[in-house]
Amino acid sequence: MSIATRPLRLACPTCAGTGVAYSCEPRCCFNHVCPGCRTTFQTSTAPLGGKLADVAPPDPPQDSTDPTAMCSECRSTSVHSLDDGRVVCIDCGALLALQLEDIVAVAT
Repeated sequence: MSIATRPLRLACPTCAGTGVAYSCEPRCCFNHVCPGCRTTFQTSTAPLGGKLADVAPPDPPQDSTDPTAMCSECRSTSVHSLDDGRVVCIDCGALLALQLEDIVAVAT
């Protein structure tokens, strides 16, 4: 039986809004934007150690504007969430810590 995943869901680091969208092309800069407060930030991952086998992609598939990140182990963009809150790469099975970087809040 495959381990189910779901698309990444991010909360804005400034206002905690959950409507965060990926605003660039896949494998480019991983720039995300919050539509509520216009904060921008980038995602990255770090290995937690350990691998999972038989991890399934989300169903339905992720939309191109859904949040995304690159796997720090294999450089794939097939990084998704598990039901328990962990993040996993479905290409190599690496368990990952999702990190937010280069946070720029827009002054109001």
